[in-house]
Amino acid sequence: MPGEFLGRDATDQLQALVTKRVSAVELLKATLARHAATHATLNAVVAAEPERALERARAIDDARMKGEALGPLAGLPMTIKDTFDVSGMAASSGLAELRRRMTEDAVGVRRVRDAGAVIWGKTNVPVMAADWQSANPLYGPSNNPWDPARTPGGSSGGAAAALAARVTALEIGSDIGGSLRVPASFCGVFSHKPTWGMVSQRGHVPPHPGSYAERDLNVVGPMARSARDLRMLLSVLEAGPLAPKAPPADFAEMRIGLWLDEARCPLDPEVRAVLETFAQQLRDAGAEVESIQSPVDMTALLAAYQTLLGAVLGEDLPPKLIRQMERARGLAGLFGGASDDPFSPLHLARAYTARHREWLAADAVRARLRYQIGDAFDRHHVILAPIAPVPAFPHDKRPFQKRSLALSNGQTIPYNAMLTWIGLATALHLPATAVPAGRTPGGLPVGAQVIGPLGGDSRTLAIAQAIDENVSGFEPPPT
Repeated sequence: MPGEFLGRDATDQLQALVTKRVSAVELLKATLARHAATHATLNAVVAAEPERALERARAIDDARMKGEALGPLAGLPMTIKDTFDVSGMAASSGLAELRRRMTEDAVGVRRVRDAGAVIWGKTNVPVMAADWQSANPLYGPSNNPWDPARTPGGSSGGAAAALAARVTALEIGSDIGGSLRVPASFCGVFSHKPTWGMVSQRGHVPPHPGSYAERDLNVVGPMARSARDLRMLLSVLEAGPLAPKAPPADFAEMRIGLWLDEARCPLDPEVRAVLETFAQQLRDAGAEVESIQSPVDMTALLAAYQTLLGAVLGEDLPPKLIRQMERARGLAGLFGGASDDPFSPLHLARAYTARHREWLAADAVRARLRYQIGDAFDRHHVILAPIAPVPAFPHDKRPFQKRSLALSNGQTIPYNAMLTWIGLATALHLPATAVPAGRTPGGLPVGAQVIGPLGGDSRTLAIAQAIDENVSGFEPPPT
């Protein structure tokens, strides 16, 4: 039956298509049926155009029967995050004011379409991709397939939920504040935040539709249910071979720095316990895993990241749009409040008006820390670190400044602590691959990020694939 292929990763689905065990039309129809069966619970895919997709699938089946040359993704059904322009489909970035029907694909979307993917739907996001919950006034909230009362994360939350629920096998996401890694951690799937600049951002909103800007910090990258699928999709997105910086995928030769302790980065005890167990599993598999201290001065890094991130978020937003976002509560907390936390609303609001010399100072700190972290990568192939301080949390509709995160020991931490662990790779433009690490006693997924040196995408992906195939991989949720 075609539906039996939905639980397999994209590589296996493509092999089934090539060997004609399933047709593109059959696989797409099974995918659409799975979407229909889960949509009321998850609300992950929020826009679909099945008829156009079926036409595309029929054309690919005809071409395959005729023996014509086809691309590496030929016939594979795919969804796309709603921040990307897709020709002929609506895109909104979570805002009715920005809802638009594009005539041109985003660069990454064009590349997967040229490779033969059958694009049929758009996945949900927060307003302007600016939250760790994927909810907006236009489409409502997406739910986590492990517990629908909880968020799947953001901003690629609809994508992660659809992947985990076997509604899609591949997704294109983006990440400026953990938006690829946090949803992967919350839903138990894989993602890869590439080295900055590896994949074109053109056609991603924000910034405004039609912009040619390659925004600082932001990246476009793959999401999947296996590490090998990440490598495959990234090779399509970047339109070229990966840099040869991968060590042998042999645990006996892996040197991993385990970073779990940082005063500026809180961590739930249950999350820490999962990651410690995961690290021991890697040791048992033969890897050298050494606990390390912070690889850079995190006080300096977080302060610089605050300025750099605030400047990016503040660019290109007209007052009318800011007011609408405030009303939608998508970024309400970024415009008021007070705290000593460098990621507090007040501090980020100040960053919107940073003078150019202040941005240059932050960029200089980034350059210094990027040089200094080279010492860590001289000693270790990669750094293994948490992604989020907590597992998936319950839906929270309050404004940012009124939100907090509850830890399993009864303590609470600021909501913007979600930015801390992801800040290192983001601020320094480093690659980071998110892998499933285990589950909490309550059954919620916990992910880890495998962080590599600048341009070391092949390295983190090779290690992630070894982990996936030998230690810890995707497990389907009950939904």
